[in-house]
Amino acid sequence: DGVERDARFAIVAYGKLGGIELNYGSDLDLVFLHDSAGARQLTAGPRQIDNPSFFAKLVQRIIYWLTTRTGAGDLYEVDTRLRPSGRAGLLVSSFEAFADYQCRQAWTWEHQALARARVVAGPPELAERYQTLRREILSVECEPEALRQEVCEMRERMRAELDTGTSERFDLKQGRGGIADIEFMVQYKILAHAHRYPDLLTYTDNIRQLDGLERAGILSVADAARLRNAYRNLRRRIHWLKLQELPACAPSDEAAETRESVARIWRRLMEPAKTGAASGG
Repeated sequence: DGVERDARFAIVAYGKLGGIELNYGSDLDLVFLHDSAGARQLTAGPRQIDNPSFFAKLVQRIIYWLTTRTGAGDLYEVDTRLRPSGRAGLLVSSFEAFADYQCRQAWTWEHQALARARVVAGPPELAERYQTLRREILSVECEPEALRQEVCEMRERMRAELDTGTSERFDLKQGRGGIADIEFMVQYKILAHAHRYPDLLTYTDNIRQLDGLERAGILSVADAARLRNAYRNLRRRIHWLKLQELPACAPSDEAAETRESVARIWRRLMEPAKTGAASGG
């Protein structure tokens, strides 16, 4: 229509970067958004291209910078598979397309990931718009039992695919009673209760999310403390192993108390039929 409009761009971090908990050697889980008017809107200047093409080129350049090879190895590994439709989706999404996907098509595990997501680069207006959308999506009331089953099924699939532990070695992240179990419990509780306790969506890091669940009375003081301590201890061990360029595994007896503490809470909260306890949502 001949009217000039600003087209804004934002980078959304998921995972450990989104949760302000980067490990040594963590991937960067990134999603790229723009709020332009789509293919009908063109860039200014003598060599005009449509905005989606411009932002796709920009994102390719950003990924190139972030994955630069240095004398010590690659700067970062970038994972963009959390974008709408994963590998089949566009590298950079319009805000409207992202919102529509999250509301209409996203799987439960994608909403779990959204609980750890935040804007790390972009104008404040677009960051606020994203935060509002995130709150709206995660505040939708879910049927607790169906949600619990979906979260447990996804966790079991992850464990079967990614757990590298053996009878002698415990996978600190993917093993039963490890970091991923803690994260999944927290995400389940947030999805189950955020419609009643919106403050649960204030933070994206696991520790402060645990604090929020404790304040809301969703987790007991004892359970929250055990999960916080286990999370910190397991992550501290992973940091040390990463610096030694070793796998994130420890002798089974070394982590026995921590992993069993987490596993007991998991069984009680996530597998009530097996323990005879109520999950409480």
